[in-house]
Amino acid sequence: MVPEGLPKQAVVVVNVQSRRGAEAFDQVCEKLGGAGIHVIDRHAVTDPDDMRPIIRKAILDGAPMVIVGGGDGSLSTTIDDFLGSDTVFAFLPLGTANSFAKTLGVPIDLDGAIEVIANGVPKRIDLGFIDRDYFANAAAMGMSPLIAETVPHNLKKYLGMFGYMLWAIRVAFKFRPFRLYVDDGTKVHRIWATEARIANGTHHGGIELVESASVDSGEIVVQAVTGRSLVGLAWSWFATVFKLSSRQATVAEFHGAKLHIKTKPPQPISIDGEIAAETPVTVGVARGAVVVAAPREEQKAAA
Repeated sequence: MVPEGLPKQAVVVVNVQSRRGAEAFDQVCEKLGGAGIHVIDRHAVTDPDDMRPIIRKAILDGAPMVIVGGGDGSLSTTIDDFLGSDTVFAFLPLGTANSFAKTLGVPIDLDGAIEVIANGVPKRIDLGFIDRDYFANAAAMGMSPLIAETVPHNLKKYLGMFGYMLWAIRVAFKFRPFRLYVDDGTKVHRIWATEARIANGTHHGGIELVESASVDSGEIVVQAVTGRSLVGLAWSWFATVFKLSSRQATVAEFHGAKLHIKTKPPQPISIDGEIAAETPVTVGVARGAVVVAAPREEQKAAA
């Protein structure tokens, strides 16, 4: 059941290791109070591993809403604990890419995000899953995990998306294409791929890449960049970023409530920016799994 409106009381948990977490923490509670949200308790977390125990306790204690501040990795690793609870999941996008916020249309500036928490609407959304690990937005195989696994923390913290781009050029020489097998229950699809995205939402790496995905569709989307060439991968990204009509010709998509994925050789999987799995895996969606603080139409940021 979805509540009629968003709660006015909340526990705040901020990962101060995220790109903007430390500088934002002192402002968050003051701004929330000014927007009419009573902060029951607040936590500045220096070790991201400490976030889940704090959030679990808040949910068990009956917090009507928990506001999580951090990047996509912080959001994805903590959202599992909201399954089966009545606690609303709200978030402050304080990372580098902020893909989940962009998927929902939540502004990535602090004031805009707080406005959504104070005056937005509760929305029940699906969560993607990879085996038994739930995620909010997107996972990937190929270049993205290679970048996520090796990018220096300070590079992405201080240079943001530009830092990711610089590191992508550096690691491209280590990259190899792979064979992708997607079993949709009726047929096994076999293709060469340079990247594959497992999408519950539209954005990945801060960019709208999977336009056909939706957080309330009841389906997971596997989108593969086809071929064996890094030049082809770069062109696919370019065509997608600039919305060229040719972009659909660079990818193949598979949809379903549950899909089985294998690769040769096995591929690490980056889940919302963090390496968390390896093929083979079963992927799908948990329908209407959690209630989030979502923007009203007039609050949505342009993608």
